[in-house]
Amino acid sequence: MSSPITRIIEPRTRDLGGGFRVRRVLPFHAHRTVGPFVFFDHFGPVEYAPGEAFDVNPHPHIGLSTVTYLFEGAIRHQDSLGSDLVIRPGAMNWMTAGHGIVHSEHTPDELRAQGQRLHGLQTWVALPDEDEDCAPSFEHHAADSLPEIEIAGAHIRVLAGEAWGKASPVRFPSPILYVALESEGGAELTLSSHLAEERALYLVSGSADVAGEFVDAGVMLILEDGVDVPIKLGAGTTGVICGGAKLPGKKRIEWNLVSSSQEKIDQAKTDWSEALQAGGNARFPDVPGDENAWIPLPGK
Repeated sequence: MSSPITRIIEPRTRDLGGGFRVRRVLPFHAHRTVGPFVFFDHFGPVEYAPGEAFDVNPHPHIGLSTVTYLFEGAIRHQDSLGSDLVIRPGAMNWMTAGHGIVHSEHTPDELRAQGQRLHGLQTWVALPDEDEDCAPSFEHHAADSLPEIEIAGAHIRVLAGEAWGKASPVRFPSPILYVALESEGGAELTLSSHLAEERALYLVSGSADVAGEFVDAGVMLILEDGVDVPIKLGAGTTGVICGGAKLPGKKRIEWNLVSSSQEKIDQAKTDWSEALQAGGNARFPDVPGDENAWIPLPGK
């Protein structure tokens, strides 16, 4: 029997500045997307001593939803809609940029003073072409509000979409799958072909036997479409399954901007440059309560 793993993606390390390093999985040159997931970063675990902080100043997005999922630590999210809350482990914080939004991410003040250990995933999901210009929005779902399932030793939290008969409260306009897996003592389960048209498994820690192939943490496994895939999670393993309906066309990514249209990206770059000069404009308003300097376009 042939392997149901069609590709193994090894992350590439990226330094985002200030010593903050991530392991970037998507986009990958030979496999750019999994369902609507067009961007996938794994950051940490990283230790911040008292007085040190994680800071990403106000910057724009279009054409996507951003999703931060934490295993450890906390991040304060603020955006141009007036949203201001702290992201904590296990919660879903789903920001839809639509035609344009500005947001920032910082270490919460109390943790800035005492230090923290930060570990999580940052993903982007592309909006369908017909929804790229929707109104921006933000929704927060605490960890205890997300569906949880126990299957044969695996603790499963449904972050987006539907899996094993449980549906996430997150709203998204196309079929999507995002599930977190944890196993303290080991687990055996099957990733059904019905979970999503396209599926990938990413191991955050631990190891797994995927249809007879042993893999360690830190790689993304692209799974064959339409095939049930048996997996055995090793003790102490955590990971996520992501995917959904295949994108019908190519999505362009430049900096933080995602669109099916190069013209839309070029216009967003112009609008952001003008917003930088004016302290905000109709498309990219300021972020209430965050007066830090906005991040300019790369190369500017």
